[in-house]
Amino acid sequence: MRAAAQADLFGAVDPVLPPGIALFRGRIPLAESRVLLDDMLTVFAAAPPYRLRMKTGAYVINQLTNCGELGWHSDSQGYRYVDRHPEQGTPWPAIPPRVKAAAIAAARECGVADFDPDACLVNLYAAEGKLNLHQDHDEADFAWPIVSFSFGNDGVFALGGAKRRDPVQGVTLHHGDVMVLHGPGRMLFHGVKKIVPGTAPFQHSAIPANGRLNLTLRRAT
Repeated sequence: MRAAAQADLFGAVDPVLPPGIALFRGRIPLAESRVLLDDMLTVFAAAPPYRLRMKTGAYVINQLTNCGELGWHSDSQGYRYVDRHPEQGTPWPAIPPRVKAAAIAAARECGVADFDPDACLVNLYAAEGKLNLHQDHDEADFAWPIVSFSFGNDGVFALGGAKRRDPVQGVTLHHGDVMVLHGPGRMLFHGVKKIVPGTAPFQHSAIPANGRLNLTLRRAT
């Protein structure tokens, strides 16, 4: 199903999104988002955010952590899912029930009835944060969607095509937005162009100063 152009909460009109990309504007209300962010503080206490290394040895600009049975990680051995925090040596904490329920509900609205995420990647973007174009291909079955939650300052999401060189469109994601990549949209290249400081509706200690918090729930196995 091809999503129609829509106006966001600030009156700007979104570009028409390709099949398999669903954007739920303001899906998480402000009051509920505060509760979800409080839940993330519990995750951070058990699995402190850290900076991982690429296979080349270079550090990734953003901090991250994980919750769920498995967590996404990278080092000299490459990209993969691991069952414990690489610095703490402890299992990842569980995905907060409210976060998991919201992801399952969003997937269901996209026609995926049995989504049961076992991994939640938590990206913490500082004001200068970004994420290069990539595909999420470390999961066992691409039939399962990726459900993404945005909190804090706006992030300009880069949405490309099936090939890295395909045209890229920018979609500004606001606090409380939920995006689902599913079906034909599951393997599209995507990233984050930039963060827009000063656009968060409130401050919360789970969100980096002038930054953004992003949760992506997946089925890794």
